[in-house]
Amino acid sequence: MNQPPPSVPVYRIGLYTGIAIVVANMVGTGVFTSLGFQVLSIESGFALLMLWLVGGLIALCGALCYGELAAALPRSGGEYHYLSRIYHPAVGFLSGWVSATVGFAAPTALAAMALGRYAVSVWPGLHAGGLSLAVVVLITAVHVRSARAGSRFQVAATALKVGLLLLFIGAGLLAEPQPLRFVPTAVDWQQLLSPAFAVSLIYVSYAYSGWNAAVYLAGEVEQPQRSLPRMLLVGTAVVVALYVLLNYVFLRTTPLGTLAGQLEVGYLSANQIFGVGIGQLMGAVIALLLVSTVSSMIFAGPRITQTMGEDLPALRWLGRRNRRGLPVRATLLQSGLTVLFIITATFEQVLVYAGFVLNLFTFLTVLGLFVLRWRQPELPRPYRTWGYPLTPLVFLALSGWTLLFLLRDKFLESVLGLATVLLGLLVYGLVVGVGRLRPQPPVG
Repeated sequence: MNQPPPSVPVYRIGLYTGIAIVVANMVGTGVFTSLGFQVLSIESGFALLMLWLVGGLIALCGALCYGELAAALPRSGGEYHYLSRIYHPAVGFLSGWVSATVGFAAPTALAAMALGRYAVSVWPGLHAGGLSLAVVVLITAVHVRSARAGSRFQVAATALKVGLLLLFIGAGLLAEPQPLRFVPTAVDWQQLLSPAFAVSLIYVSYAYSGWNAAVYLAGEVEQPQRSLPRMLLVGTAVVVALYVLLNYVFLRTTPLGTLAGQLEVGYLSANQIFGVGIGQLMGAVIALLLVSTVSSMIFAGPRITQTMGEDLPALRWLGRRNRRGLPVRATLLQSGLTVLFIITATFEQVLVYAGFVLNLFTFLTVLGLFVLRWRQPELPRPYRTWGYPLTPLVFLALSGWTLLFLLRDKFLESVLGLATVLLGLLVYGLVVGVGRLRPQPPVG
């Protein structure tokens, strides 16, 4: 595997930093923005909360499955590395292609765009797009300078974010409630099987995306076989609890008509809980905390592109690290794509498009758990998925159900996602070539 010069020690990521990266990747854009889209088609408080519980179940099942893969195949690269080993290098390349072009660049753009929108709600004189671009550029500069500085910044920003959410939840539970019913009726239970619920679940699944963030940094984690499963499970469990409580607070304090179709749901709820003055302050703090989400994705995402550069001759220039052991070129490429998304696309277009493609490859990865156990039963597995085979089957059933309804009801965005995958296949055939896709000697 590609390493920096021996004279330069590689900074190792500890358990708490790994948990912070998982939490920061998950808590951000989706939970502060997606509820406004969900209430357009679902008006039951019970069904809306069940969306977040089901999404949390999917994320927890996925984290349990990824924990086994991360312990058995401990190398940076995430799905790119796993799918290359489990299925075929071409499938791994497609996953890496999607991660490089969509999986991190698009969510980073969404977080930066949401940050800009929140900031403009508080300070109308600001330019949302310009602020989004400035944040991406500044955080990129931090992460290409020092892994230690980036790690400390990540832990501090995530601790501040979780603290704010706990404050928000506590205040919301004490605030005057709105007349929304959370006790289910027969009609509410029927909504759980409706197309609207399945399509809304893609927004929730996107909000939970990031539970697998630590696996992209496996090569830089201390004792990865032991630490990675803990990072994934603890980080995901913390976020599930926060999400369910936070959305209960949003729904309990803010009329559905006020939330419907709105992006800044956290700001709107803060106005209901604290009043306009303090609500604006909370909106400003939420905007600042989205910086943590942008940072975690700029931290984790380039490791996939770097791993592809180590393996593929045509992309070797992306596999190089600088003298501090940082994947500067891969980081700059991802940030450049993020800037492109910010400039050219709307928030909802990017969200649905990215959500479909990301769910597709996590589906293939969890399915690969069965394939790997069948093909390589002798492979050492320091951690085995709890509840196997039920755990991966639950994940696959719920994710597959969501993908099918999304393909039916959001056809254009889904087709664009599939087109991105097909374009990656073309790139693989023309530029890389099946015969050239082999592990290469260390670079640099």
